[in-house]
Amino acid sequence: MNKGYRIVYEDEQIIVVDKPSGMLVIPTPKKETNTLTDLLNRELDERGIKANAYPCHRLDRETSGLIIYAKGKAIQQAMMEEFKKRAVKKTYIAFVNGKVTKDFDIIKLRIYNRNKNRSDEAVTKYKTIERREGFTVVEAEPVTGRTNQIRIHFKEIGHPLVGESVFAFRKDFKLKFKRVALHAAYIRFAHPVTKRLLEFSAPMPGDMEAFLKNR
Repeated sequence: MNKGYRIVYEDEQIIVVDKPSGMLVIPTPKKETNTLTDLLNRELDERGIKANAYPCHRLDRETSGLIIYAKGKAIQQAMMEEFKKRAVKKTYIAFVNGKVTKDFDIIKLRIYNRNKNRSDEAVTKYKTIERREGFTVVEAEPVTGRTNQIRIHFKEIGHPLVGESVFAFRKDFKLKFKRVALHAAYIRFAHPVTKRLLEFSAPMPGDMEAFLKNR
C-alpha cells in the first residue's frame, strides 16, 4: 500500500518521516482526517506498538520533507526543548523567483506573530546553489523557527518562492508551480535519550525534480 509518507528512521523513542507535499501534519480547526499524524498512529496501531506519535515541529501542508515525531509526550517535550535551544539544524531547498545576486547571506527581519500580537526576531541563513532562467535554487537554514519564516523572508527581500500564493500574488510571476517550492532536505539533532548525534537527508521530491529538469 502506498502510504504517501516514508519512514526514514525509527527507534524506541523517535520516528523521522519524509512527508509528501499536500499532507497536513495535524488537523486544522476544520478537523481534517488523514493527516500525517493520523496515518502514522494508525500504522503504529497496526504494528502493535502501544506508543502514540507526536510531532516535535511543523511543516506546512505544501512543504515536503523531513519531520521528527516522538513516541510519547515526554520525548516530544525533550525534543521541543532542543528546538527552543536552537540545537536542531534544518536545511531546506527552495526555488525562489528572480536572480539572487548574493552567493550567501543572512536575512534578519522580524516577523509579526498574530497570536501574540508582537513582532519576533527571525533569522535565516541561505546560500545560492544555482541560478536558472527566472529563478534561483537556494539552500535555506532557519536559525529561528518562526511560522512560515522562509516564505516570509524571501518575499521580504524581493524573491518570493516559486508557487507562492499566500505571501505573494501568483499571477505576478511567470513561473508556475502547483505548490510552494520548498523541501525540508536535511536535519541534524541530538537524540533526546541517547544524546547520539543523528542526521538525515531526503531527496528532492519528483515535482521539484521535474521542474528543474524542464528548465
